[in-house]
Amino acid sequence: MVEHSARLDAVFHALSDPTRRAMLGHLAERDCTIGELATPFSMSFAGASKHVRVLERAGLLRRRIRGRIHQCRLQAERLAEADAWMRRYEHFWNDRLDTLEALLRAEDTSRAKKQKD
Repeated sequence: MVEHSARLDAVFHALSDPTRRAMLGHLAERDCTIGELATPFSMSFAGASKHVRVLERAGLLRRRIRGRIHQCRLQAERLAEADAWMRRYEHFWNDRLDTLEALLRAEDTSRAKKQKD
């Protein structure tokens, strides 16, 4: 259980940064080099490489090194694990949102009645 928790912590940490989320978005479309991942952000190879290392440690991408080329590929399995964890709470939020919707509809109905009278 501790290992699973540590993996989830690493995934959510990696996803907490908008640059890393955008990099994952690019990798969802195609494999990219670190240089290609850096380009939209006007960052250095070293800066992009730091983000890639965080994603790699979280198990969200795999890096293949051939000479000077660092090719990155999305590993979506850990995203599926995070999604499964969040889905455990989906019913909780759905129930709360259904209650809110009912309260707002009742309030609208009450206002409409007052305006008629």
